[in-house]
Amino acid sequence: MRKNFGVKSWVYPQPVLIIGTYDADGKPDAMNAAWGGQYEANQVMLCLGKHKTTDNIKLKGAFTVSFATASQVVAADYVGIVSAGDTPDKMEKSGFTTTKSEFVDAPLINELPLALECKFIKFNEDGNVIGEIVNVSADESILDAEGKIDAAKLDAIIFDPANAAYLRLGEKVGNAFADGNKLK
Repeated sequence: MRKNFGVKSWVYPQPVLIIGTYDADGKPDAMNAAWGGQYEANQVMLCLGKHKTTDNIKLKGAFTVSFATASQVVAADYVGIVSAGDTPDKMEKSGFTTTKSEFVDAPLINELPLALECKFIKFNEDGNVIGEIVNVSADESILDAEGKIDAAKLDAIIFDPANAAYLRLGEKVGNAFADGNKLK
């Protein structure tokens, strides 16, 4: 038997994305955004609404998308519940430090080891931010022996919208583009 919940914005898993921008004075800001993901092969879409972050994206034409980790859950949640418009020292209080991206006019968050560096393309008809991924950068600490991203080392978290919780991603259970061949 299935239980019906009605219309909910529940997509599983929802990554916890931290959006990095610079303001007009070059001051870094970060925002937690659970509603976002791949849009095209080299693009992302973010449902952000009206925030200082969206103003910064328009101004600078760039942003970064970092993936929140279990070790940074408190800081990641904090940047989602506090506005830089109301709390000028938001980044200092979060504990996040930044380095300027080599590819776009936006900050990389040093404590979050995986980031998409994006050029702003447009707001779509619904007001969602569309960006082109111009680089993916990863701290070497999350790479395996072959130089690939190791999901276990990344230790990314997801947002559980039904329970207002953050969860750690689990173990590998299969091989993409391979296991289904067993049914051919």
